Amino acid sequence: MKTNRLFKFIFPAICVAGFCHAQGAIWVGTWGSSPQLTEPRNLPPPPGLTSNTLRQVVQVSIGGEKLRARFSNAFGTNPVTMDSVHLAQWAGGSTIKTDSDQALVFDGKASVTIPAGETVISDPFDFDLAPLSDVAVTVDFGSTSAAVTGHPGSRTTSYLQAGDWVSAPDLPRAAKTEHWYILTGLDVEADPSRAAIVTLGDSITDGRGSGTDKNDRWPDNLARRLQADKNTAGIAVLNEGIGGNCVLRGGLGPTALSRFDRDVLSLSAVRWLIVLEGVNDIGGSHDASVATNLIAAYGQMIEQAHAHHLRVYGATILPFGRSFYDSPAHEAARETVNRWIRTSGRFDAVIDFDAVMRDPQSPTHLLPGADSGDHLHPNEAGYKIMADAIDLKLFRP
Repeated sequence: MKTNRLFKFIFPAICVAGFCHAQGAIWVGTWGSSPQLTEPRNLPPPPGLTSNTLRQVVQVSIGGEKLRARFSNAFGTNPVTMDSVHLAQWAGGSTIKTDSDQALVFDGKASVTIPAGETVISDPFDFDLAPLSDVAVTVDFGSTSAAVTGHPGSRTTSYLQAGDWVSAPDLPRAAKTEHWYILTGLDVEADPSRAAIVTLGDSITDGRGSGTDKNDRWPDNLARRLQADKNTAGIAVLNEGIGGNCVLRGGLGPTALSRFDRDVLSLSAVRWLIVLEGVNDIGGSHDASVATNLIAAYGQMIEQAHAHHLRVYGATILPFGRSFYDSPAHEAARETVNRWIRTSGRFDAVIDFDAVMRDPQSPTHLLPGADSGDHLHPNEAGYKIMADAIDLKLFRP
């Protein structure tokens, strides 16, 4: 997968009262979503993308005054043309604050065609982006691909209306869908002290069991905690979870190993990585060596991340007793993997989600008050417990 360009701007030092701003401004990811081939049941509803308008809402982590947006046709079999793209502050539902509406350009042009298998990044544009704010990205599509690149687990409502409504204040006749398509990232220009955390995972990171349009997945809650602490307010969170994802093979979307470069190493200004993945490998396996294979895969990810100067934090796998993954063999594999995460010393630190999410009376089960009901995924209260368990000192310089 190719990216059409990379921007970096260098500014002269500006000194006021003895304080000098850094010379080199960098791009920092403030929102991200892992692309995958959209399954048939999650494709855009009628009227479809071609020649129509899609408005998608995302919540950023850190703010800034200059942005760029990333769009992917990684899994398309044909080019995708965006005739026009706008970004505005969200005003609820399908409405935008029209006085904030900003038209994006690509190499100075309003329209851009994304070749099959590739990604494009908009030209930088000025925008007053507040931390933790919601923005609406609206695309008027031309021709599109039948194979759609998207992110089914948005937990956020998108709006699709026939015709060109790219700058309309509202889309009253829009079809609603809880998926994202084509849009994969937003970056802000910032000083070099700012950086991003990537959360790499499966449906528990993607937010299965969280509330639609509430942005209360555990990475969302972590972003809010970071913003509330003056020592970490410049740190962004990029959620790179995919529901049903596996580390090694099978599952939904590219495996964690195969997407590691794209969804971790190639993102803007990443300094930390949290790995919470492996439950689908364990739960879907009949192989006695699944724990050993997972441990070897974690080792590969740690080595790749360290080679790029990232700190890597291992998160223990949550209990799944009474779920459809429950079996003595699967529980033994989970315990083996968690023991290695805690004691091997390979990770730069351990985030022990298992310890805070297990029922003290029945440690192979989720806390009753944190269980979404399927005994595998946390509920909204559980995702808050997970975020609250993370020591913010892990993200200080």
